[in-house]
Amino acid sequence: MSDNKPKKHGYADIASHYRKLIADGTLAPGDEMPSMSKVCEQFQVSITTANRAFRLLKSEGLTVPKPGVGTVVADQPRVAATASARLDRIARTGKPYAKKEVSVDHTAQLRSIADPILADQLGVEIHDEVVLRTRTFVRDGKRTVFAVSCIHMRALADVPELLSPEPFDRFWQEIYTARTGRQVTKSPERRSARLAYDYEIKALGLDVEQGTPVPVLVLVNTFSDEDGPLEVWEDVYAPGLWQVDTQ
Repeated sequence: MSDNKPKKHGYADIASHYRKLIADGTLAPGDEMPSMSKVCEQFQVSITTANRAFRLLKSEGLTVPKPGVGTVVADQPRVAATASARLDRIARTGKPYAKKEVSVDHTAQLRSIADPILADQLGVEIHDEVVLRTRTFVRDGKRTVFAVSCIHMRALADVPELLSPEPFDRFWQEIYTARTGRQVTKSPERRSARLAYDYEIKALGLDVEQGTPVPVLVLVNTFSDEDGPLEVWEDVYAPGLWQVDTQ
């Protein structure tokens, strides 16, 4: 006999829900948080549980009280959404950008791959041709993330638009799946740190003297279909930015 009882939410579940919305920009700085009564109704919890969840968000610096309004999302100029959070937002809302966010300097070209690590992640040989797409995310006028998509050549047969620098109106892999019937899965996100390359420093608009070492955080996502790796997505974050755990 199946158990059809609705899931019971605790304060941590509620905090996690709003933490995700804040992290991916669905709830932007200054946005008003829902009232306690609405939270209680949505999650079927007591006022005590809802209040405990909101206290947790406040203690994490994600929300602040605003006289005459209630609780609003705090200003977080140094927090940037991860690639996984962006994809979650797209799946949830259909919106490619968070509030006050755009992407600029889009490029698309065929390139010979020279990075052995990247070649291994994509399942190709050194100097094989790949589709390389780049763009820079800008939030509230500040450049935050330089994003590079390294895409296997086999995708080009089904999505020739990949060689156009114009951004897609939806995640390109959705178009690939619609045309081929192949489902694409994402590996766990990997994080590392290294020194930025000159072109990354330029893309992020960093004002440093030439030759100055600039450490950056790098997030890597690998996407695969039934034939193996399809895309390696690398995000390079401007110095001073960090991500929050949205789980």
